[in-house]
Amino acid sequence: MPKITTFLTYASGAEDAARFYVSVFENSSIGRITRYGEAGPGEKGSVMTVEFKLDGQDFVALNGGPHFEFTEGVSLSVECRTQAEVDAYSEKLSAGGEQGPCGWLKDRFGLSWQINPTILSELLADPDPGKAKRAMQAMLKMKKISIEGLLRASEGR
Repeated sequence: MPKITTFLTYASGAEDAARFYVSVFENSSIGRITRYGEAGPGEKGSVMTVEFKLDGQDFVALNGGPHFEFTEGVSLSVECRTQAEVDAYSEKLSAGGEQGPCGWLKDRFGLSWQINPTILSELLADPDPGKAKRAMQAMLKMKKISIEGLLRASEGR
């Protein structure tokens, strides 16, 4: 099987972004950093790529220049077991960025994230369509996802 690595291209700030993400997630580290040489296109000696791991998963960040921007069409999803995890990741990752609807946020580098409790997918797939519908309707009204709010809604409380 080929190895698949998520490759994130930033206008600039790839190293800052990688160091920020590594500070947010346990079991994470910075790996090799490469720099632009005389051939460019970046300034000689400036950071070109940063290899890093988030909770053991491989990523590469590239400083690609001002024509690169992130869109909501691609996001990184963080599945959380507890409300404390939802709260912590939402707070840390949105610092300097912005919270959006339904557990989505943008970090200060413009990358989109989804902070989802594990129970969300279970509730949305509930065999009782009424429970699933109520959970979906509740989630659509939330910014940061509330596990208790989802459970109350799914039960019709």
